[in-house]
Amino acid sequence: MSNAAALPNIAPLPERGAVDAETFAREIVPAYRPVVLRGQVADWPAVAAGVSPRAAAAYIAGFANDHPVEVMIGPPEIAGRFFYRDDMRGFNFTREAVPLPALLARLVALAETDRPAPAPALYAGAAAAADHLPGWVDANPLRLPVPDAVPRVWIGNATHVSTHYDVSSNLACVVAGRRRFTLFPPDQIANLYVGPLDVTMAGQPASMVDLAAPDLARYPRFAEALAHAMTAELEPGDAIYIPGLWWHDVQAAGPFNVLVNYWRGYSDLSPFPALVHALVAMRDLPQAERAAWRGWLDHYVFGAEAAHAADHLPPHARTVLDAPSPARADYIRTYLLRSLGGR
Repeated sequence: MSNAAALPNIAPLPERGAVDAETFAREIVPAYRPVVLRGQVADWPAVAAGVSPRAAAAYIAGFANDHPVEVMIGPPEIAGRFFYRDDMRGFNFTREAVPLPALLARLVALAETDRPAPAPALYAGAAAAADHLPGWVDANPLRLPVPDAVPRVWIGNATHVSTHYDVSSNLACVVAGRRRFTLFPPDQIANLYVGPLDVTMAGQPASMVDLAAPDLARYPRFAEALAHAMTAELEPGDAIYIPGLWWHDVQAAGPFNVLVNYWRGYSDLSPFPALVHALVAMRDLPQAERAAWRGWLDHYVFGAEAAHAADHLPPHARTVLDAPSPARADYIRTYLLRSLGGR
């Protein structure tokens, strides 16, 4: 991997062997700590088929339909690192809708070509298996509890996805190729020099620092983030559990890589829009007013007794303060849309 020599002192991620469903639910998820699960999906037929790019592609193509996937395409000079352009006015790659069989054929052709120069970077991500690979889930079942998670397939060649986070916890399983994951705890956000919140490469904000070649003169606090980083290299059949809001940088090596992930606890009610709304509604208030609103947030959201803030009200009057339910979520969504539309 490209950053092995440059970053020799990063601590290893915790590891254990494959776990059963009960252990995963009882020990892994509640700990809110990342862990590598060696050999967790080693029994998948897809893993056994990945002895070469051609063999792996042939296995995947046996499930694939012609529904196009969105492919990120980067020129050879980006060396697989999808990112912003130097002037921050756009990205260093393009996007193209490509049928999955065509992408597989292109990757195999690149893998089998004796190229003296770097190949273009190709990366298709978050393709729902049910939509693009019908039958995949039955053939390659995950025997861990990931309620309502949609298996999603990520396929490409040698690529580098910059340090980012997911709102939901993530169970990622390597099917073909090798991937290096480098993780940072959520509390390192101030040391990661996060990029734009609203103009992103793939939905989530990303660190501006290139982990493979960090510019500590420009981003000096990143040295502190590195002191808290953990890393591991995953082989086919391995999995990694990444809790929500843990930052992770992902580097895929070799000409053909496949990963399947499951966002556990995924919800379309992300807290992120609330953060962005707070920027316009609270951040620029006078300091005393911000402190007052902090008290409100502690009382209703972050404090130890927040779930009981409406206990003194009769059940029918609790509305937005009621216990979580689909009905409450729909009510709050309607309330917010009405409130924001009136501004």
